Order: sequence, then C-alpha cells, then structure tokens
Amino acid sequence: MDNKLKFFQKHPLLKDALSLLVFAGCVVGGTVLLNAFVFRSYNVVGVSMENTLHGEDRVIVSRVPVTWSHFLGHEYAPERGQIIVFANGPVSGPLTCGVKEDVQDQYIIKRVIAFPGERVVVKNGELKVYNKDNPKGFSPDSLTRVSDTDGPKKFTEGEVDLVVPTGEIFVSGDNREGSHSFDSRNGLGTIPLCRIIGPVVFRLWPFSHARFF
Repeated sequence: MDNKLKFFQKHPLLKDALSLLVFAGCVVGGTVLLNAFVFRSYNVVGVSMENTLHGEDRVIVSRVPVTWSHFLGHEYAPERGQIIVFANGPVSGPLTCGVKEDVQDQYIIKRVIAFPGERVVVKNGELKVYNKDNPKGFSPDSLTRVSDTDGPKKFTEGEVDLVVPTGEIFVSGDNREGSHSFDSRNGLGTIPLCRIIGPVVFRLWPFSHARFF
C-alpha cells in the first residue's frame, strides 16, 4: 500500500488522469442506466399530435413503469388516453419483437385508444370504442380532450371497424384530420405491447409551455 501511495505521489498527473477516467466511466455508465431503466427524452416531429404536442417539442418519457413491469415478469400496459412512445424500427434488446424493417421513423409518439379484445369503430368523423362495460360504445377522447386547443381534435378521418388483437393496443395521433397522423387507423396497425418505450410524463421544451401529462 505504501509503494502505491508513493507511486502516485511521484506521478500526480497519472493519478489525475486515472481519476478522470473513473469519473467519466461512472458518468457514462450512469447515463446508460438512466436511459435504459429510468427515463428518455425525444423530440416531437411533425403535426400528428397537434394540438397537444407540436413539432420540435421536447418530451420526457418515463421508463420506470416499463422496467417495473418487466421486473415482475409481464409486459407493460399503459392507461387509456396516455401519450406513449413506441419502437417502430429495428432496435436491439427486448424491443425487437415484431418491429418493422426499413422504416423511416424508428420511434413514434401516439395516444392510447383501445386495448386487446375491444372493438374500435371510426365512422362519420367519430371514433368510438366498444367493450363489455360499454356495449353501446364510448368516445375515449372524452377522457383527454381538455379544450379545442388541447387534446384530440374532434374530427377523426377514416373508416375503421376492428377488434384489437391479444397483446396489442390501438393508437392514434391527436390530429386526425386528413392524413396528418399515420397510426392504427390507416396503415400502421395495432402496436404490440413489447414495443412500448414508455409514457410521456413531461414536456420540457419550449420552457414557456412546460407541463406534466
């Protein structure tokens, strides 16, 4: 021990360099762990989530509920109305289940509309969900539309009548007029639970519109 102490006393620059390397390693390792298991941040691209989110908004996605669900041995299932980010392209690790190859957008942000076994119908500009508790159907947007400028827009484009498969969810953007949102209504299909990165919990940027979700 004395020899090691004397060595570093004689070579203080080497000691400082080793300390810097250890510190950098801890920072990198901590960042990787936080990114994998605690939270991630993403930039919103495009207009598909207007009026709730806009292009260039910076959002924070929580990985905690997904991590905890995987720790308990089952897939994470979000709540209806939550805004989530999910994988849509080739990624490494457990998120490779059922991902599409050669896609432009690797990560997509949408709102959760319906769950396995539920029937989703889009007709005459309205979106309704049917299940055992609501055999006559209900509008999931009633849970999340705060105002005409916050939440899903009232008109929903398209003609849809499908039952959500086991282990998947139906998602949609908030801007459903025309072809502004590529989602489960028009080609994206329902999303396997294993692709979910996590729910959006906070809008960080722009600072003037920072908010929790």
